[in-house]
Amino acid sequence: MQNADIAATFERLANLLELKGELSFKTQAYRKAARVIKQLPADIEQLAHERKLKDIPGVGEAIANKITRLVTTGKMDLYERVRAEFPQGTIDLMDVPGIGPKLAALLYNELHITNVDELKHAIGDGRVASLPRVGTKMVQSILRSIENNR
Repeated sequence: MQNADIAATFERLANLLELKGELSFKTQAYRKAARVIKQLPADIEQLAHERKLKDIPGVGEAIANKITRLVTTGKMDLYERVRAEFPQGTIDLMDVPGIGPKLAALLYNELHITNVDELKHAIGDGRVASLPRVGTKMVQSILRSIENNR
């Protein structure tokens, strides 16, 4: 696995934990690990094989173990467990630029939106704009992101 792949997994894990309502220090630890890994000039797999992961700033024992497992098996148990708690579509919503964990949770909890097509329909009929803290500019930005990603 490449550094960017591992960083993306940690970022998705942080988003899912935030969506789940976990404590912010956990999500921040995974976000920090994602940032550091993404910017790391060294190959993360090599560091894992050399058992030097804890030399990376922001990587302690628990995160080092998760990286090692990800490098050796291609999976991270915590990520798989948390991901299984949400419909795949909800996870896909967070891939749309402008939709973070909080907005994805709001869309899911209030409007029961579980995929991009449902989101586009809810934007069209005005339901998304009626949500608290969601204005016209945000809705237009999300719609542009959806169109650009298609």
